[in-house]
Amino acid sequence: MNATSIMDAVAIERALTRMAHEIVEGNPQTDTLVFVGLRTHGAPLARRLAAKVGEIIGRELPSGELDITMHRDDLDLRETPPAVGPSHIPFDVTDKTVVLVDDVLFTGRSIRAAMDELSDFGRPRCIRLAVLVDRGHRELPIRPDYVGKNLPTARTERVRVSLAETDGKDEVLIEK
Repeated sequence: MNATSIMDAVAIERALTRMAHEIVEGNPQTDTLVFVGLRTHGAPLARRLAAKVGEIIGRELPSGELDITMHRDDLDLRETPPAVGPSHIPFDVTDKTVVLVDDVLFTGRSIRAAMDELSDFGRPRCIRLAVLVDRGHRELPIRPDYVGKNLPTARTERVRVSLAETDGKDEVLIEK
């Protein structure tokens, strides 16, 4: 498969720093901010964003992670059952501004599943969506609030994100 590097570690770091500043600017009441990432790559991105926002405002911010497996709408289309893991949100999301974080936004179906799973942990005041890459091709009316990189793609292309925490290095590739 032919792969092209779209973002390296420096570009990812720069995008996350910019997104952190946008989150602070868009949420003046930072006392209600919490970060929740989708497993697998959204969770470390949520931790990174929470740390960056925390550096800007001068205090630590909570982060958690969601496993959306049981809320997916494609379970019956899979040949083998997916591995289900626990969600870990060590705080109450009720009345909080939840920044939901994922690596790639494509059809919007994963985000819909994440919102369903998140509702099991309380009723947020609002949910904001932060994604490292928005590749388009939405099937649901979901729009990100914070985007690291807009990347127009063909439906047949694949965007692959690697992060140091899960894959040993930071990189975004597009595979044709």
